[in-house]
Amino acid sequence: MAVFNGAGVAIITPFTDNNEVNYEKLGELIEFQIAAGTDSIVICGTTGEASTLTHEEHLECIRYTVDKVAKRVPVIAGTGSNSTDTAIYLSKESEKYGVDALLVVTPYYNKATQKGLIAHFTAVANSVTIPIILYNVPGRTGCNILPQTVATLVANVENIVGIKEASSNIAQVAEIMQLTQGKIDLYSGCDELVVPILSLGGLGVISVLSNVAPKETHDMVVKYLEGDVVGSRELQLNLLPLINALFCEVNPIPVKKAVNLMGFEVGALRMPLTEMEPANTERLAKEMNAVGIKTV
Repeated sequence: MAVFNGAGVAIITPFTDNNEVNYEKLGELIEFQIAAGTDSIVICGTTGEASTLTHEEHLECIRYTVDKVAKRVPVIAGTGSNSTDTAIYLSKESEKYGVDALLVVTPYYNKATQKGLIAHFTAVANSVTIPIILYNVPGRTGCNILPQTVATLVANVENIVGIKEASSNIAQVAEIMQLTQGKIDLYSGCDELVVPILSLGGLGVISVLSNVAPKETHDMVVKYLEGDVVGSRELQLNLLPLINALFCEVNPIPVKKAVNLMGFEVGALRMPLTEMEPANTERLAKEMNAVGIKTV
């Protein structure tokens, strides 16, 4: 059984004026997402600025989210690292908190070989008993999980069950599904490619867009899975200008600005990320308003 079908939000991490994690605001965002029909909360991913959280903050965000969600939807914790030992530590602690699955990104900066990736993901998976979703985002990590490597891991490691594919390479996604005979839970990691990935057997998306348009992102997936391909495609295409605006600067700069424009007051970014350029902010607000998202 898949961890979830539909739209999982790669939720942002709100900060106070003192640049500390704002747990009260995180709770507000979680309630907003669940009320809008989001199918899973993905905490401490790229969009959650996990790379600038301390280990203590990282784990407390996960613990808080599990408690706040209270089993209403699955909670997936980002526990990847470029250090295998660190990934194992974060994964084991997250399992203790009761998360439903782990999202484990390809080791970044090290640029491991495919042999190294197999060793890394196998070690992390063997340290826990809960499901693991691989996260392939070579544009950020400098390292690509090749389809044969995915197939090897899925065939040999029981709790590696899925992949968030954010390579933007549809041919690669197709090869993953062919080599695994579809025996992997496939999630889009690119909001602009949700429908194409669903057409190859995908179950949903782990989404940046869901932070600002949770109902629409959920509906895009559910319509497709229920056979309304035309309706799903229309949502994909109608949302494309907003999606492009959400990635006109490096994620999560635009999406955090967007959530602030919605009035949530989620604070600033942690350096080295900086505030969005005014012209891009204007573009973002325009596209949000165009799809009916009110800005302040």
